[in-house]
Amino acid sequence: MNRRLTQFLVLCAVMLVPLVALADDGAGAYGDLIQKHGKLVAILASFGFGFVASLTPCVYPMVPITVSIFGATEAKSRWRGAALSATFVLGIAALFTPMGIVSAMSGKLMGSALSNTFVVIGLALLFAALASSMFGAFELALPSSLNNKLSTVGGVGYKGAFVMGLVMGLIAAPCTGPFLTGMIAVIATSRDVVLGSASLFSFALGLGVLFFVAGAFAVSLPKGGAWMMAIKWVSGVGLAYMSFAYLRDRFPPVRNLVAHPGYTFGMVTGVVFLIGIVLGLVHIAAERRKSPIAHLSKPMKLASILPAVAGAALFISWIPQPHSIDPNVPPIAWVTNEEQGRAKAIAENKPVMIDFGAEWCAGCKELEHDTFPSPIVRTEAQRFINIHVDATDDDAPDTKRLSEKYKVIGLPTVIMFDSNGKEITRFNKFVPPDQFVEAMKKIPAGSNAVGMK
Repeated sequence: MNRRLTQFLVLCAVMLVPLVALADDGAGAYGDLIQKHGKLVAILASFGFGFVASLTPCVYPMVPITVSIFGATEAKSRWRGAALSATFVLGIAALFTPMGIVSAMSGKLMGSALSNTFVVIGLALLFAALASSMFGAFELALPSSLNNKLSTVGGVGYKGAFVMGLVMGLIAAPCTGPFLTGMIAVIATSRDVVLGSASLFSFALGLGVLFFVAGAFAVSLPKGGAWMMAIKWVSGVGLAYMSFAYLRDRFPPVRNLVAHPGYTFGMVTGVVFLIGIVLGLVHIAAERRKSPIAHLSKPMKLASILPAVAGAALFISWIPQPHSIDPNVPPIAWVTNEEQGRAKAIAENKPVMIDFGAEWCAGCKELEHDTFPSPIVRTEAQRFINIHVDATDDDAPDTKRLSEKYKVIGLPTVIMFDSNGKEITRFNKFVPPDQFVEAMKKIPAGSNAVGMK
């Protein structure tokens, strides 16, 4: 029984490794889950992020020690062991869930903060430092003396299990930070308290899975080895990509580095990324017990970092670029002054499209990179007056005024009006080109009406 459970856990670990990159790409991939697949999928994915975080070197080794401290492994019955373990996991949830609530309630502050150059640079440096830690530059953990003191808090029993859960959340924080940062950023910008609390509760449950299994079934967990090195390597690449992504989305010169829609650029960067992955696989294989190539582990890891990180940054950034732009179709002509745009719509008797976007908004970036450059969207947009509202600074008076006027409660928001000023369609998420054009075509051409009010 124990052997099957441990094999199952290892299989889960391997299957969930790709979630590391998703969790690290906070303002991107986690936002994608919400926009493309809904909140339920994002909440379930949070459970996976928590489970992957539990496999990191500063959490995993604590599992057998912790469950023995609060008495789960010595419980007189499996039911008591399961109850103690569940109480422990609820203790972890009691620490993390308020983070989601506070993040959602402070969303306005977070949105403004993410538009600040110094904040963006700080986040990029943070993720770069975390990536360096995953690649072995230094160990990221609380001091062992503090860990030992914290591990004696609470004692045996349900009270001790709950308190130990709170303490374990604190001990695990340095390793869960990379996963949580991106999630919290998206939750904050969504300003959804239900999403925030549910996602962080789900994350805590995922983080506590191994503790629950070990305590409830007295399972002897497999020792760390090559599979854990694989998780660290993938985490390092994902974190480094996140560092680049913050700079790319904030600074146009960095964004221009990847603004190459041609397939040649994609193929070259893809090959570089693949080379990094192959070198990384050699490093991981060398970490296996009694591996004949054990001496290659460190040099292969060092050799893999640059092509893997550079390849991931360039290739993943290239993917959403429009790769087939028709030069005969002019780009969308955006009007940045809302009042001038309205006046122009009235004068020319045209329908109107208003796009509310921000530098820190993941869905807005997707619309800019994928939907708006599409030839079919650009063609249909020629009969509209297209207004863009930059809501990066959501405390700016003009941003507040327009957000209240058009009842904007989150970003992205795209609103389409007919020539009479009647709202026909509203999108509050990323929409692919085909679906977007379909909505545009439902807006009738201008009549002899009075235009927008």
